[in-house]
Amino acid sequence: MQSQTHAGIGMTSQRTRDRLVYRLQQEGIQDEQVLGVMRTTPRHIFVDEALASRAYEDTALPIGYGQTISQPYIVARMTEVLLAAGERLKVLEIGTGSGYQTAVLAQLVDSVFTVERITELQDKARIRLRELNLRNVSFSRGDGNWGWKQFSTYDGIIVTAAPEQVPEELLQQLADGGRLVIPSGPSGEQRLRLIVRRGENFEETMLDWVSFVPLVKGELK
Repeated sequence: MQSQTHAGIGMTSQRTRDRLVYRLQQEGIQDEQVLGVMRTTPRHIFVDEALASRAYEDTALPIGYGQTISQPYIVARMTEVLLAAGERLKVLEIGTGSGYQTAVLAQLVDSVFTVERITELQDKARIRLRELNLRNVSFSRGDGNWGWKQFSTYDGIIVTAAPEQVPEELLQQLADGGRLVIPSGPSGEQRLRLIVRRGENFEETMLDWVSFVPLVKGELK
């Protein structure tokens, strides 16, 4: 049974979440497992209390440090694309952020390895996932451009910030048959891409036009 904080009241209630899922279906999300997780995951606990009443709007919201929690459609879309070819057992997430995308993934795959460069964001995300009893997530503080080589290769990699070019390190940490879902390009010209590894070859499919914060290199915070 969910606590009242997780279940929500008023504009964070289950009825509000159901309306969000209906909108996602209208926008083309079809995977029933993804929709089910979007319906039950309490997005309002991943934003500041002052923004909780807006948590189930289909929009990105600020989480501090110049970062955002992605709009629910993008979270659902990227997750659906990642899982479209079947089960992904081990997934790398670049950019833990609020932990919302992490929480969605953790309910759909065996293991999530998530990398974040901002300590305070990662610490908050860790607490939220523990509150939701999601225990299959491993955290690393680091520069996401380098992935997390220690536990590679990965069946899937999902990137929640946009580099101008797809990092070579992420391609090399993808298992054969693995799927990388990543936004890339300069601000105002970003496209969501699906890259599938076939041996030493990489098949790329261009998806939606998107707008993400940049994937920052170097110094950690």
